[in-house]
Amino acid sequence: MSGTSLMVATTALVGFALADDKIYASLPFTLQLVATMLTSIPAAMLMAKIGRKSTFLLGTVIAMLGAAICAYAVTEHNFLYFIIGSILIGVFSGFANFYRFTAADSVDTDHKSRAISFVLAGGVLAALIGPNLANHTRDIIANAAFAASYASIIILYILSFVLLSFLDLPHKKPHTDTKQDSGRPIIDIIKQPRFIIALISGMLGYATMTLLMTATPLAMQHHNHAYSDTAFVIQWHVLGMFAPSFFTGSLIKKFGLLRVMFLGAVFAIACIVINLNGTTTYHFWIALLLLGISWNFLFIGATTLLTETYSESERFKTQATNDFLVFSVVAAASLSAGILHHKFGWQFVNYLAIPAVIGIILSLLWLYKVEKLSSVQPDSEMIENATNAAES
Repeated sequence: MSGTSLMVATTALVGFALADDKIYASLPFTLQLVATMLTSIPAAMLMAKIGRKSTFLLGTVIAMLGAAICAYAVTEHNFLYFIIGSILIGVFSGFANFYRFTAADSVDTDHKSRAISFVLAGGVLAALIGPNLANHTRDIIANAAFAASYASIIILYILSFVLLSFLDLPHKKPHTDTKQDSGRPIIDIIKQPRFIIALISGMLGYATMTLLMTATPLAMQHHNHAYSDTAFVIQWHVLGMFAPSFFTGSLIKKFGLLRVMFLGAVFAIACIVINLNGTTTYHFWIALLLLGISWNFLFIGATTLLTETYSESERFKTQATNDFLVFSVVAAASLSAGILHHKFGWQFVNYLAIPAVIGIILSLLWLYKVEKLSSVQPDSEMIENATNAAES
């Protein structure tokens, strides 16, 4: 997460500096997300074959290589190499996204949301490490802004590799009868109301966050803010993304999953309203903080919903399908951020986010109605059956 927050704070700016056509400033970060999307299914298949631990270790090695190529690309002013390095870091993210599922699958149903929250709570340190690392290492290498920043996150990936080597996740060998053990067809899993809403909320919530987050460094540069201000804003944004994780699980348990997710959508609306009313550092700061909290409530909520839609034998294919679809839309949002900001400006980007948030709200209301009706229906059937029995 520290590496990701550093990439968020720097990639669009480095892309803007290296690209001949400035419209492609967000392309490296977009392709990073595309790589994450395309990795999700192969990563799940690999985990099913060699286990989560070995797959996670492989992912960190790929991340080290990607960070090294990014650092080299900046020193050589080579946009293509920078894209390749970003893609490799995206591949790593495709592996690392399964951290939260690993935690959720390791506990009972009542503790899933808290387990997911605690994993994401690691982002609190990431909020401090990533942007500050970028800010303090930015100019270490002359005429190659942020090259040292990418080199420095190799150390973070090495530490991650060492920590993962102590992870105790014994690999369960697959059963010989694979057909019996594969569970329901994926289309039957997708048809479930909870899967549909988990997908929509995760997809649109993450896309909204990515669209506004990716465009923010470009908008702040356009409005002549110092990079230290941009790093400050991104830092608080990442804090907003992960600091609530310490209590999001408890909020879900106390107030209900759908209520917390609905609150996340309300925070997204508040972020957009603030963005449309000013471009001072204060406006960017508060808006991005609210955007981070919005993402936290929606992402943890969506992940918790998802874990309630599959059995043990169905987990890998369900998780992979969800992440593949979510990051397809997120990648499109990332690419759109650079293009739309360059062509139409910051306000247009914010207006474009409004329909996505409305879509989340409507989907949550639909699920609430469906589950309310389904909870009433068994009682009606019971009364009817009892009446028929009495008449008989």
